[in-house]
Amino acid sequence: QVQLVESGGGLVQPGGSLRLSCAASGNIFSIITMGWYRQSPGKERELVAAFTSAGSTNYADSVKGRFTISRDNAKNTAYLQMNSLKPEDTAVYYCNTEAVAGWYRRKNTYWGQGTQVSVSS
Repeated sequence: QVQLVESGGGLVQPGGSLRLSCAASGNIFSIITMGWYRQSPGKERELVAAFTSAGSTNYADSVKGRFTISRDNAKNTAYLQMNSLKPEDTAVYYCNTEAVAGWYRRKNTYWGQGTQVSVSS
């Protein structure tokens, strides 16, 4: 099993910045992918930014140039630096990972509990 704990959400004015953190813990053998999704009311959950299994990064077009995903492999932690925030970035942000974990080393997808990001003046 893998637990994902997110932090760093909050209320910020348009143009401001926030940094989200996601720490993975548990009986982890390897992390295959790790990233961030978001969901706002009435909309489907969408990819924001993620590391692929090849180690490259994917970003939603709406956040390119403003958001940066990074990670600390030693700590199994991913970060999302969000700059130039806009009201349309308001959503619950979820950490996601595909990892091999557990005594039997099974591959599964895991989600964090979500952290609210609100951008408003």
